[in-house]
Amino acid sequence: MLKAVILIGGPQKGTRFRPLSFEVPKPLFPVAGVPMIQHHIEACAQVPGMQEILLIGFYQPDEPLTQFLEAAQQEFNLPVRYLQEFAPLGTGGGLYHFRDQILAGSPEAFFVLNADVCSDFPLSAMLEAHRRQRHPFLLLGTTANRTQSLNYGCIVENPQTHEVLHYVEKPSTFISDIINCGIYLFSPEALKPLRDVFQRNQQDGQFPGRAGPDIRASH
Repeated sequence: MLKAVILIGGPQKGTRFRPLSFEVPKPLFPVAGVPMIQHHIEACAQVPGMQEILLIGFYQPDEPLTQFLEAAQQEFNLPVRYLQEFAPLGTGGGLYHFRDQILAGSPEAFFVLNADVCSDFPLSAMLEAHRRQRHPFLLLGTTANRTQSLNYGCIVENPQTHEVLHYVEKPSTFISDIINCGIYLFSPEALKPLRDVFQRNQQDGQFPGRAGPDIRASH
């Protein structure tokens, strides 16, 4: 049994998508003729064993989003549910906050996808890599040139094992030409360390981000 989590974020103050963003939530922006997150849902639905798709964000569940979710459930014959955050929690915070719903039914693993990613979504290949050599956390990477890499999370990996040795989010200087694609595969045990990070960061008035132990890159 598998699940998928799509992180859709929430309303932002950015102006790059105006006037479209005045009326349409960013996850529903049309890409190749359909709402952006339909590509994510379709890719997840094609993975054998997929049982449920969860959307996490802090948008108010307005009519267009609700209508889209209802249509997606019918089209892909899968439960597609929206879990609304009480505040922007970040990647780690959202996963931790809704951990009980993510782990309900005891999934073997679950995918996590950022909603603003455009990709061919090689989810089946990631699952095969995960099953060949189990790690709690697998992330998809790709290569970029030195200038492009400064705009993304940069991964320094062990070239033999592909384990992540170092990770820097949007560095100010060149770190690596391998960048984070925003597509992940978690084992259930990968959520356990988030509890300590979440509680510690709550005390500091922060929320956890993408940090996690024993990370493996796939690219």
